[in-house]
Amino acid sequence: MPTFLVISRHSPENCAMFNEKARKVTLEFLSKLDGLLKKHGAKLLGAWNVSSEHLSLMVIEAPNLAAFEKLGMEPELLALSAYETYEIKMAIGPEEAKKMLQQTK
Repeated sequence: MPTFLVISRHSPENCAMFNEKARKVTLEFLSKLDGLLKKHGAKLLGAWNVSSEHLSLMVIEAPNLAAFEKLGMEPELLALSAYETYEIKMAIGPEEAKKMLQQTK
């Protein structure tokens, strides 16, 4: 399954710690995250916040790119985009890299 690295950032004025609207949207997203992941056959492998940099990192495994894109179109995730910017990278693990290298001539 593909792995997606989601890097999100927000400005200090949009920080959920200080902005009531951003906090409400973030709490709504977090309360529904497990169900949304399950709905799209995805799995959260890890998530971290770097509070001092207003930065969050999530690692999500999904069955395919289409499933990941559908997850990203859920209203709770779209609502976050009013406060966050995203950088998304599709990555492969060591086993997939090994297979790819073995097939290369």
